[in-house]
Amino acid sequence: MLKPALALSLFLLTIVPRQQPAADAPKPAADAPIPAADAAKVNPVKPTAASLAKARKMYGYDCAMCHGATGNGKGDVGAGMNLKDYTDPAALHDFTDGQLFYIIQNGRGQMQGEAGRQNNEEIWNMVILIRSFSHK
Repeated sequence: MLKPALALSLFLLTIVPRQQPAADAPKPAADAPIPAADAAKVNPVKPTAASLAKARKMYGYDCAMCHGATGNGKGDVGAGMNLKDYTDPAALHDFTDGQLFYIIQNGRGQMQGEAGRQNNEEIWNMVILIRSFSHK
């Protein structure tokens, strides 16, 4: 026999319709230009051992599956996506910290953004972490 709470949950799942995204909802262009004001932002965060450890943990949860554990672009899910190798200093040479922040926050291409999951300071620490991949 089902417990009342479980029975109620199962009942609600059958009667509550799932929200589907509207077919005509505008989607941002995968490679839309990054606004100049955002690209010009300077990283205000000074990293600490604890903040970088947290960034590495979040990278492991949210990014490594595509970008690889070391940032080499060879994650299991990212195979065939032709992702940048962040261990190569040239890969991010043409990106400002503001551009990287914008991409991490808002997403790019198939990548979902971290807005709502990480605060600004955490995203800035992620920028620092990603830049660190090429300094080994």
